[in-house]
Amino acid sequence: ATGVDGIIIPKRRAGQLTQVVAKTSTGAIEYVPVARVVNINNTIDKLKKANFWIFGTDMKGADYNDWNADGPVAIVIGNEGKGISAQTKKKVDQMLTIPMVGHVQSLNASVAAALLIYQGFNSRRLKNK
Repeated sequence: ATGVDGIIIPKRRAGQLTQVVAKTSTGAIEYVPVARVVNINNTIDKLKKANFWIFGTDMKGADYNDWNADGPVAIVIGNEGKGISAQTKKKVDQMLTIPMVGHVQSLNASVAAALLIYQGFNSRRLKNK
């Protein structure tokens, strides 16, 4: 729905691609390639060599509403409990945050990913109008 070219997930410590995932994706799993990688940091290095801008998520990042997602970008979504590792944080070009009010200060990883992906889509769509 937003023009994502692919999904990269780690081989270890990540959910499997099950029938539930396929159903939840409303069929997108059939059209969007999913790559399982051994080392996310090595993958980030490869993406950077291919001129991708890498964005991560952190409570102390820049407001995602101001994000310019123009060009080839990749988003790193952290673990729901621990976030992105310190080593991975050093590799990203910019950290983004989704501002929140109230007692809840973090989102489910899939919800955060959806918001960021849609914001990237809007950033590109509005620029091309």
